[in-house]
Amino acid sequence: VQVVESGGGLVQPGGSLRLSCATSGFTFSNYAMSWHRQAPGKEREMVAHIINTGSRTMYADSVKGRFTISRDNRKNTVYLQMNNLKAEDTAVYYCFARLTGTGYWGQGTQVTVSS
Repeated sequence: VQVVESGGGLVQPGGSLRLSCATSGFTFSNYAMSWHRQAPGKEREMVAHIINTGSRTMYADSVKGRFTISRDNRKNTVYLQMNNLKAEDTAVYYCFARLTGTGYWGQGTQVTVSS
């Protein structure tokens, strides 16, 4: 099983980034997917979630209206479009594949929002 995030980097406040999470080794279309983040000294928190079909999503209040989660079940990939980034969005972002009784984490990608 592989869960590999990419797309992180350094961006100025107000800027945008698109994270990708490419997966393999399991039946992607059966799994709900979510993005989580962890800032230094803080607990990991979920920021966005999408069900296996992609027909339903949910977001943390702190990112609603700025972040969009999507998935492509043909490419076994989930995305996180992040707009109007703020300094408080700085964190390591992780992808998580969830199915009842099991789940897989990626290694994370660093997002730094700074001028």
